[in-house]
Amino acid sequence: MYKRLLVFSMAFIPLLSGDEMVVKITDDMPYVYTVDTGERIKVQRIQDTNNKLTDDYTKTSRPCPPFCIQPTEIARGVQNIEELELLKFMQKDVIEGKGIVVDARLKSWFELETIPSAINIPFTTFQNLSKDKAEKIFKLLGMGINSDGSWDFRGLKRLVIFDNGLWCEQAKHLIDSMLEHGFPNEKILYYRSGFQGWKLLGLTTVVHKEIRR
Repeated sequence: MYKRLLVFSMAFIPLLSGDEMVVKITDDMPYVYTVDTGERIKVQRIQDTNNKLTDDYTKTSRPCPPFCIQPTEIARGVQNIEELELLKFMQKDVIEGKGIVVDARLKSWFELETIPSAINIPFTTFQNLSKDKAEKIFKLLGMGINSDGSWDFRGLKRLVIFDNGLWCEQAKHLIDSMLEHGFPNEKILYYRSGFQGWKLLGLTTVVHKEIRR
């Protein structure tokens, strides 16, 4: 597996201190650190104030259905968060092993480019999934098994789940499926703006597969 920071996100940007940075995250937060596949990653915004998106995420209009605008409340009891909450989650919960950022998109999209620290659980994973297989996945997310075989969610990690953005329903499919299999709704956070919102703010992205030309 290959991983590198995308060229347009980080290349040719001088290593600046927080005070020297032109484009900070907030006035008192120039950047944050998280962990991605065991490596420490610095997450910041692109410093070129003339930078513009040039890929598919510049599109404003897609056929609906299937690309319909998603509600803020994606499911009962599931909290919606945005970038600042996600960044704090990445630098605290992820590093402390208490939380996981989940990319609900298909594997090919995840490998091409994603948010630092994210793992991939494609929304298709839970389609027609048996209880035994759901149990195996939930155990990887911190669920325990009681002596009587019942599921113990006390040690479960919190999840932030995202997809392509406001117009994408892949995260909704994954969240709905996980809830149907008994995953606690209070353990799920929904990043509604998704990858398009992340890129729109010029935040660091990572590649998990070498792009061959």
